Amino acid sequence: MGEEAMTPGVTAGERFRSWADIQANAARAAGGFAALGLREDDSVALMLRNDFATFEVNMAAGQLGAYAVPINWHFTPEEAGYILTDSAAKVLVAHSDLLAQIAPGVPAGVKVLVVPTPAEIAAAYSVPEDRQRAPDGAGTWDAFIASSVPNTEPPKASRGSMIYTSGTTGRPKGVRRRPTSPEVQEAATREIGRYWGLVADPSIVVMMNGPMYHSAPAGYGMFSARLGLSIVLQPRFDAEDMLRLIARHKVTHMHIVPTMFVRLLRLPDAVKRRYDVSSLRWITHGAAPCAPAVKRQMIDWWGPVVTEYYGATETGVVVWHDSADALRKPGTVGRVVEGALLRIVDESGKDVKQGEVGEIYVRGPHVSEFTYNNDAAKRREVALGELVTVGDVGYQDGDGYVYLCDRKRDMIISGGVNIYPAEIEGVLIQMPGVRDCAVFGIPDEEFGEQICAYVEPLAGETLDAGRVRAWLAEHVARYKVPKLIEFSAALPREDSGKIFKRKLRAPYWERAGRSI
Repeated sequence: MGEEAMTPGVTAGERFRSWADIQANAARAAGGFAALGLREDDSVALMLRNDFATFEVNMAAGQLGAYAVPINWHFTPEEAGYILTDSAAKVLVAHSDLLAQIAPGVPAGVKVLVVPTPAEIAAAYSVPEDRQRAPDGAGTWDAFIASSVPNTEPPKASRGSMIYTSGTTGRPKGVRRRPTSPEVQEAATREIGRYWGLVADPSIVVMMNGPMYHSAPAGYGMFSARLGLSIVLQPRFDAEDMLRLIARHKVTHMHIVPTMFVRLLRLPDAVKRRYDVSSLRWITHGAAPCAPAVKRQMIDWWGPVVTEYYGATETGVVVWHDSADALRKPGTVGRVVEGALLRIVDESGKDVKQGEVGEIYVRGPHVSEFTYNNDAAKRREVALGELVTVGDVGYQDGDGYVYLCDRKRDMIISGGVNIYPAEIEGVLIQMPGVRDCAVFGIPDEEFGEQICAYVEPLAGETLDAGRVRAWLAEHVARYKVPKLIEFSAALPREDSGKIFKRKLRAPYWERAGRSI
């Protein structure tokens, strides 16, 4: 492994940067941000794939008590521009190819710093050579760091990241946390470490392949960074490449999503046997339901190292279980962790009986209070006392194990990514020739769910799936474009006139024999 075998830091392709160098760069960046006028509660946006700069930007913002605002790098100029505006970001740090993608949406006055797209990322995403370099005249991240004086002020109270999580209606909402005291942060470090298996142990090697614009990979990556653990970055998930990196770097810990399990299991047996995965100690997964059969096969292959948690951007980890629990209680997401609170309630807000299905409200341990940026009303909507809901419904058995049954709201989780139908419907309804539409999730063997859209054309209009997809691709990220598009002359409606989406959705799930 070379230098990284002796010095803790981050390995990316054939590149390596020690934590000492990353921290020194972060201190310079913090000094540079301060010189630009960045203060506590301000925002720094980053549109970066997982790279050295991803850690440096987060650390620099943290030193100043500013919010790091990651932007999904699939976003269109319109989508990215909304987050930049809503967060009032003063600085945007972006890989060169991603900046080219969203440049028209960057508001005037935002200081832009460019990170040239590194070779391993360019290869993984087939980035053209001219987009790998910073545009002529653009300020680069490295030059900014080199010209900045290191920050010497004591670190401000941590705000962490402000992750934008889409709601069931309207635009994405930024989860804005209050400053975290050192005592709460220390307690959180102990508790989260218990459920993610992460401690300050020089023998731990973490592999990151989930994009750090999502809350779980962001939390996992920055938590590992705070502990000074060795991290290996996979530029883009590929099942066999994951096995290759595990064997090469003797990876011990990973945070992955069930879609990755499915793709790993589909590898030929000869490929699976080719790589030594005996170094693995602790696999953490969440973000999407995992079929019990898939979990069982992964445990059979990798051993009893697979753990799962349930939580949300708003709540942190609230439910957890290990491999033994998974085999004993197939389908569970676990039991409530120490210090967390969970209630399952009916429509009136009263607790349901054991085994009965209701809406799940939770509060995570050692998590500072939050609001939705510029939208306190939305925050109140999800509250039940000190608990909040993200729209999941489920039940708890007699041993305290929690099971998810469905989603009260229409959120789709595809490959661990949250997708919100209302956003897609809001764009689709504006398409010429569309009278009405309904978007919802249907079963998908590999991704858990895929997007289905039903379109009701205006009388006399003729539409086809290709035109619908082309329209949506102009306005939303490509992963939000439905795989299945159906047309109906008259969509089923409730008495109120609202589309009866459940009638459209139910047959797909009935055929699959599941409801989530």
